[in-house]
Amino acid sequence: MSDVTYTPDEVRRARYAVAAVFAVHGAVTGSFATRVPWVQEHASLGAGQLGFALAFTAFGASCAMPLAGRISHRFGSRTALRGLLALWTLSLVLPSVAPNLLTLCLAMFAYGASAGMADVAMNALGVEVERRLGKSIMSGLHGMWSAGALIGSAAGTLAAHLGSDARLHFALAAAVLTLLGFVVCAWVLDLQPAEDEEPPPRFALPPRSALLIGAVGFCAVFAEGASLDWSAVYLRDRLEGSAGLAAASTTGFMLTMAVARIAGDAVVNRFGAVRTVRAGGVLAGLGGLLVVLAGHPAVAMAGFALMGLGIAVVVPLCFAAAGHAGPNPSQAIAGVATITYTSGLIAPSLIGGVAQATSLVVSFAVVTVLACGLAVFAGVLRTAERGGGGEVSARAAAVPDPRP
Repeated sequence: MSDVTYTPDEVRRARYAVAAVFAVHGAVTGSFATRVPWVQEHASLGAGQLGFALAFTAFGASCAMPLAGRISHRFGSRTALRGLLALWTLSLVLPSVAPNLLTLCLAMFAYGASAGMADVAMNALGVEVERRLGKSIMSGLHGMWSAGALIGSAAGTLAAHLGSDARLHFALAAAVLTLLGFVVCAWVLDLQPAEDEEPPPRFALPPRSALLIGAVGFCAVFAEGASLDWSAVYLRDRLEGSAGLAAASTTGFMLTMAVARIAGDAVVNRFGAVRTVRAGGVLAGLGGLLVVLAGHPAVAMAGFALMGLGIAVVVPLCFAAAGHAGPNPSQAIAGVATITYTSGLIAPSLIGGVAQATSLVVSFAVVTVLACGLAVFAGVLRTAERGGGGEVSARAAAVPDPRP
């Protein structure tokens, strides 16, 4: 991208605009998640068929994410993000109008593809704003995603409670979120490719740096997916907790992640990305150990909350490190995102398979080991700036643009 100069005020406005984009993106996810039972009933699917259809979300995202960089190169970052975000918000309608398994699979593929492309575009712009501000903001941006998801899920819960048709609910939500996304995109950075810059390939293998960074993100997202989908089951089946306690455990996990992400930038700016992730790995490992050894629901709930606190900032910092690690941020971010999406896809089913073969305790022992891996391998989040001589953290790699 060409080195466009923005004033500090314009960069600050771009930060708030990108934060709003993250919230809009999260609100779509939250809206859909609350109406999955309606979608299942409308398409007349069993549990296995529903799981098969939902897997197409990650499949579509993985296939389409490498295209985001080329689209941004062709149209510029602002126009590309505006279009990709609109595709994502409007795709919310698709699952609600799918009458059977085949059409739902196609709908979820399109839904996931648009989600993944918008995800890459907004993270690439977030990394660019971070670079120009000279401080960490990616954790807070992902915290806004979590906040948007909570708002979307709250609205969806109300709609479900009122017995509204999901087709109407999704249509109204898509209209509001598309309009909001169109408006806030007016203030994001508008980066254009340099005249002699070659367009990125339509599809390319992730660079080696993205694979290493993605491995760290894999551990975090695996623990996240396992906790979100299995924490309530763990409390109910393993510790004989009530339905209310089981639901509260999942909610507590989500809340600790949201709060930690919003507050995480201050920690990263103070201690750096590597030390933050190492400390997070220790907390997540301790949380997993509490879950495995828990003899009472309250102990397990505390363990899941600690795990959420420990892994909250890892994925944002992985995206930041990928964006700073090479000359093509979109390609590196797409590589990391593909790995993390894959982790989120396989985690719930792998936990179930291990639990069926052994027990849920063994399943979460595996999660605990992966969480501890964050502390061991956090060093790969350093971004190498050979031109400056030496390695710096994602925080220190951010260099603000001078005032024109």
